[in-house]
Amino acid sequence: MAADAEVSLDGRVAIVTGAGQGLGRAEALALASAGASLVVNDLPGNALDSVAAEITSAGHRARIAGGDIGDSSTAQLLLETAVSEFGRLDILVNNAGVLRDRMIFSMSEQEWDLVLRTHLRGHFLASRAATGYWREQSKQTGGEVYARVVNTSSEAFLLGSPGQPNYSAAKAGIAALTVVTARSCARYGVRANAICPRGRTAMTADLMEPAPEDGPDPMDPRYVAPLVTYLASPAAAGINGEVFVVHGGVAAVMAPPTIRTTFRADEHGSPDGMWTLDSIAAALARFETGSSGAGFACDDTMALASETIGFRSAGGR
Repeated sequence: MAADAEVSLDGRVAIVTGAGQGLGRAEALALASAGASLVVNDLPGNALDSVAAEITSAGHRARIAGGDIGDSSTAQLLLETAVSEFGRLDILVNNAGVLRDRMIFSMSEQEWDLVLRTHLRGHFLASRAATGYWREQSKQTGGEVYARVVNTSSEAFLLGSPGQPNYSAAKAGIAALTVVTARSCARYGVRANAICPRGRTAMTADLMEPAPEDGPDPMDPRYVAPLVTYLASPAAAGINGEVFVVHGGVAAVMAPPTIRTTFRADEHGSPDGMWTLDSIAAALARFETGSSGAGFACDDTMALASETIGFRSAGGR
């Protein structure tokens, strides 16, 4: 078990986007409880005053930096607020999101653009500002700096959620962005990981089974916050480029994609070893996707729901 000092965030400064309610609120409160000073972000009017007041009333420090995370000026404001108010930035938790669920054949361009803008573009803009700052700090000190990024993906991208083409695509992009950030910025001290949380929030409540009448609600976002806090801590220095599924009392680490089968042209009638239509047809003649209807989808995570309350339908966060 890690010592208290290894998970303490005393003296650290964190940004949390989408902190006005739900998962972001729970994450901000948990990070503050661990000792971090917070810059909280959400759209104006989304209860940021309440979150900041709760943090400060508990004896911690918080500043508000409201704005649309899809605007580059908001990302810059977050960084500038952290540095000007607290002198540094150590942790970025990208959480802000929105849903506009619809089938692919009936989704409007506006519904697609809004979700991609908020989730994927928002993650990119905040990550660009933070990693640029950390890179410069690393160059000045000549070594690694303390830097943590926790991104918010979703099982929707693993499952191929039918009614969420925009959301699933954005969350797949966030997982890829996380791996890129981890690989390209590790030399500066950055550790970037993603979570696929299940939490009962205003955005997801309609997708979930009702909360239990007795006992704790395993879909309470507060049960996701400890993993986020740990990934933000010194104890997680050896964790980089990972994707976690987390809810209630369950945390699973996803394996990277694997090769299922390899086909070679020279084994299927191609004399020069290069693919032709005939040789590819011979190679794939007996290929079947299987009963799921989507070969690249990962349905295994849904088995985790047997230990908690599951989704009425795949997707959401």
